[in-house]
Amino acid sequence: MIHVPTIGQLKQLIAHLQAVVFPEYYPLTAAPQTLELPDAFWAEVPSISRLIHTDVDAVLHNDPAVSDLGEVILSYPLTFAMMHYRTAHVLYNLGVPRIPRMLTELAHSRTGIDIHPAAQIGDHFCIDHGTGVVIGETAIIGSHVVLYQGVTLGAKSFEYDEEGLPMNVPRHPILEDHVTVYSNTSILGRVRIGHDTIIGGNIWLTLDIPANSLVLQSNPEIRIKNKV
Repeated sequence: MIHVPTIGQLKQLIAHLQAVVFPEYYPLTAAPQTLELPDAFWAEVPSISRLIHTDVDAVLHNDPAVSDLGEVILSYPLTFAMMHYRTAHVLYNLGVPRIPRMLTELAHSRTGIDIHPAAQIGDHFCIDHGTGVVIGETAIIGSHVVLYQGVTLGAKSFEYDEEGLPMNVPRHPILEDHVTVYSNTSILGRVRIGHDTIIGGNIWLTLDIPANSLVLQSNPEIRIKNKV
């Protein structure tokens, strides 16, 4: 039985995993002995490590401001957020209660990146800057996807059961491989964004987009007047 964890236990778990995944950058930290996790989780740690390394690699190949690998590992919010998310996702799939959501909320509070542990995210995932990114529970994201700050992958509406309670059905977007979404764009509902598509900033999108598309918003009229 999984007991209610403390924040200290969860932070120690992440510190332990950081040392396992990036031993050259983080000091060895023991796993929290008082936090009982399934053996199947520990068997998945190599997979977690592999995926996080692909995320770091994605930042190196998408952000010209990066000076070296260590800068990404030690200072980029993506690495911290994905360490929590990828750990939480494995625990969620194993049916562990409470801990997955607590882990992603810890990352959310520090980075401003809000990823539900049930969301499915492929390898080489890159979030640049990150503040205000929201990824909903049933979102599916392919490989080599890039999101910029303020992007929301959310639900457009909810379905309700006979008792008037919201139903947990697929309601968030699907982003195929090699999709880039620029800042402050909201993609809502169970829509599919085809592979190799670029979506510009400040767009409200609620429909499917075919592969190899470029989605842009028409330039608004800008008026400049003398203040006098």
